[in-house]
Order: sequence, then structure tokens, then C-alpha cells
Amino acid sequence: MKKRQVVIKQRKSSYTTTSSSSNVRYVECQKNHAANIGGYAVDGCREFMARGGEGTDDALTCAACGCHRNFHRREVQTEVVCEYSPPN
Repeated sequence: MKKRQVVIKQRKSSYTTTSSSSNVRYVECQKNHAANIGGYAVDGCREFMARGGEGTDDALTCAACGCHRNFHRREVQTEVVCEYSPPN
């Protein structure tokens, strides 16, 4: 049996406050509808809109094009805010 040691370091700094937030959007559909005949054709759906409410199977299906959410390009917008306050 192997022993595993976990070390947790904690820095105490009252000078800096950092917070971050992420927003995920699913934009244009990239499903190739002509792949079975060797071509390339997308349907033109510009943004994912859930067909059903959160927590249902339809929440992962697009109401506009009928494709699964994974076919839509994922766009992540991250905002990091760092505030510095000098010691008194």
C-alpha cells in the first residue's frame, strides 16, 4: 500500500483581493449535415437556445436547429478582477 501525503499551503495576504467569474455561451452550430455524402453543409443556426427547462433532456437540444448543444461552438468569457489596497 502506497502512502500519499497532501500538503496544503495557505497564504495570508490582506493586501490583494482577487475574484473571477466565467460566462459560457453556445454560439453557431457547427454540425456538418452533409458528412454522410462526403460534403460540408451547416444549417446556419447562429446561437443555441434550449428547447426545454434546466434539468430536462430537452435542455441540451437546440430549439432552432434540433442539434445537441455539443455541436454549437462554446464561447467562454472570463473576467478576473484583482484589487490592491496598500497597508495602512
